[in-house]
Amino acid sequence: MDAIIINSGLIEYEKALEIQKILHKLRKEQKIPDTLWLLEHEPVITFGRRGKEDNLKVPTDYLKEVGIKIYYVERGGDVTYHGPGQIIGYLFFKINDLREIRAFVRRLEQAIILTLKKLNINAHQIENYTGVWVGNNKICAIGIAVKDWITFHGFALYLNPIMEHFNYIIPCGIKDKGITSIYKESGINDKELVKSMLILAFEETFNIKFKSINLNQILGKEVSYV
Repeated sequence: MDAIIINSGLIEYEKALEIQKILHKLRKEQKIPDTLWLLEHEPVITFGRRGKEDNLKVPTDYLKEVGIKIYYVERGGDVTYHGPGQIIGYLFFKINDLREIRAFVRRLEQAIILTLKKLNINAHQIENYTGVWVGNNKICAIGIAVKDWITFHGFALYLNPIMEHFNYIIPCGIKDKGITSIYKESGINDKELVKSMLILAFEETFNIKFKSINLNQILGKEVSYV
């Protein structure tokens, strides 16, 4: 089965939200197949549908001072941090019914686990917790949304993020677990290597074959976000 992989660089979070809406609409209208968009964000903190502001550990004025914006979004989950050193993946996949949503998330976790296995990192799922873990530490956060049977939002895989920024929040509202990264676990800090392993793992897990397309090929040359 054919799918699309879009590989972008650093894109402002608010612009990425706008582009997600476009890609979601294109997938809904069957103008594109299932699509994975890889990118990176400047430092931001986002609250999902179940987000609690009690899980923000510093004043919002302080975040403004250090240049970290806050966004309230439609994805599942609580509060999380995105920034340089994370591989963000937004997924625009068609699902058939509500029962598929949980299975889709678990399959997504399996794709990340396989990615990490290819990098000689032993990761796993934890029952009743979304995401991927190494020991008791999260290495990949997951929060998707579904509208009109098309997914959007996705995952943040921690390659070599600014770890101190996680101290500004209680990540995902979970107090008794920590954060780790690919670099911390393996010494690997090669973004393109990790992306290549990620693409292979997704193809194996979801039984698809990616075709690489530039974002502007889909959006039109007049949209110069990349």
